[in-house]
Amino acid sequence: MFARLSSMGLFGMQAFEVEVEADISTGLPGFDVVGLPDAAVKEARERVRSSLRNCGMEVPLGRIVANLAPCDIRKEGPLYDLPLFLSIALASNQLDFDPTGMAFAGELSLTGEVRHVNGVLPMVMEAKRVGFQSIFIPADNAAEGSVVNGIEVYPVKSVTQLLSHLKGKDLIEPVHMEQLPQASFFGVPDFADVKGQLEARRAMEIAAAGGHNVLLIGPPGSGKSMLAKRLPSILPEMTFEEELEVTKVHSIAGCLPQDTPLITVRPFRAPHHTVSPAALAGGGSLPHPGELSLAHNGVLFLDELPEFPRNTLEVLRQPIEDGQATISRVSGTLTYPCSVMLVCAMNPCPCGYYGHPTRPCTCKKGAAANYLAKVSGPLLDRLDLHVEVPPVEFSELSSQEKSECSKDIRRRVNAARRLQLERYEGTGVSCNARLTPALVQEHCRMTLDAKRLLEQAFVRMGLSARAYDRLIKVARTIADLDAAEQIQSPHIAEAVQFRSLDRKYWR
Repeated sequence: MFARLSSMGLFGMQAFEVEVEADISTGLPGFDVVGLPDAAVKEARERVRSSLRNCGMEVPLGRIVANLAPCDIRKEGPLYDLPLFLSIALASNQLDFDPTGMAFAGELSLTGEVRHVNGVLPMVMEAKRVGFQSIFIPADNAAEGSVVNGIEVYPVKSVTQLLSHLKGKDLIEPVHMEQLPQASFFGVPDFADVKGQLEARRAMEIAAAGGHNVLLIGPPGSGKSMLAKRLPSILPEMTFEEELEVTKVHSIAGCLPQDTPLITVRPFRAPHHTVSPAALAGGGSLPHPGELSLAHNGVLFLDELPEFPRNTLEVLRQPIEDGQATISRVSGTLTYPCSVMLVCAMNPCPCGYYGHPTRPCTCKKGAAANYLAKVSGPLLDRLDLHVEVPPVEFSELSSQEKSECSKDIRRRVNAARRLQLERYEGTGVSCNARLTPALVQEHCRMTLDAKRLLEQAFVRMGLSARAYDRLIKVARTIADLDAAEQIQSPHIAEAVQFRSLDRKYWR
């Protein structure tokens, strides 16, 4: 007796169709799962057996062989429990229905309840692409499954409920997302709380408008972390495509809340400095997205930058440049997206007061230089804006005057981003920080005075080719905030101002 139905699988960010075949033959009782299963898939045998018994069905006598095809791709996780259950029920003639055009995914409890699984959103999207008319998923995953139009998504609470549906008795209603959720900034810290720091606030606005990386350096308590944590409140709203990308990554990583169909606010990730290279960039024995990918289309904040191990920081260099993290293993190569704004904060020395206007540095001779040397030149070169955050004066702290709120700043940022989206339409580029060399040549035109000023800065500061390229992109963003067609000398001057701190501290 033989039966076949369909499920879905995941390999990195890509979902793929899996054929679940079951064959029941005479012989010594046994239950084998083949098709390159991992330990969780092999353990499905016991969950399926118990579910069959507890749902009033019989475990077939004889030899059961279940195959998950294609057999050259590793199958991971408990999501094949439900299709294995149904294939055995079909093969043993305890259930009769036509599975054509249907896909199934879900973990089973011993009593037959269908539990939450990771990665449902990319699986539903792929099921729609390959032509399935319906897909049955756990009820706990209903919110993320409802995002996809063009395929019937059925939320299943238990196999008993599913069996009734397949027999045509108590039908399950498919889920549909009535309308897209609106981005809510409720609970996100506001820039109105920041006292003083006008230059740093301006730098954060420029960074948000162009998607640029930022380094904040200053003494303890000057507000570096406070500024970074408020950056998401002024970032532009995500497009629907960006929301889908972010939600897919979080779904695969198992970080998506059950009642959240789409992540609509740009993510903010702030890993501790003890994070491992694999946890930061992604990887592990069973590769998963790292903090870099979980911050995709959002902000990755590294506080106390020199405290991170050198090998951990160096992992960032290529992904920041490419916008994707590639993990190579014997079983294959996985690529996760990581188009992030990298925001780093650090003190200028171990005690934190090197260069302080009033408080002397108490570090030993050479300690400040050794501390700063923990941040390599190549990584520093990839940070577009170098911002000094000085101590806040008492008069500013005690002032009752409210600072400009995030809503007003976001309005200017959105206007600048709209200009960029219109300018780069059809190129796959969404902001100035992601410009290719060809697009820089085409869209970053500058006046003659601006070109002369840039040449002087390049020669005097000894900039690298990468620093030169990033300086032009920052100037383009400043021009967009001014709604200027061409880059002018004031735009270059401000961009150079935010590129000079490495000459002060890293002499």
